Amino acid sequence: QVQLVESGGGLVQPGGSLRLSCVASGSSFTTYVTAWYRQAPGSQRELVTSISSGSTTHYADSVKGRFTISRDNVKNTVYLQMNSLKPEDTAVYYCRFVTNIGNYWGQGTQVTVSS
Repeated sequence: QVQLVESGGGLVQPGGSLRLSCVASGSSFTTYVTAWYRQAPGSQRELVTSISSGSTTHYADSVKGRFTISRDNVKNTVYLQMNSLKPEDTAVYYCRFVTNIGNYWGQGTQVTVSS
């Protein structure tokens, strides 16, 4: 089993920045892909960004140029740097680890962009 703990969410004004973190712990595992998703009220969960074990990244068009995903394989941690935040970025953000022993999700962290 793998446990994921997210942190870094909060309230920020439009144009501001936040950095989310997601730390994985538990049984010995190999991570193939890590990703961030988000879900706004009344909407489906959507993929924001992902990074493979080979450091190939993917970004949703809506966040390209503003968000950056990175990972620290030693610390089993994935980060999401969010800049130039907009009200439409408001959502619960979830991290996801795809590993050799299963597919795991974080508990979610609220990001609210509002003046």
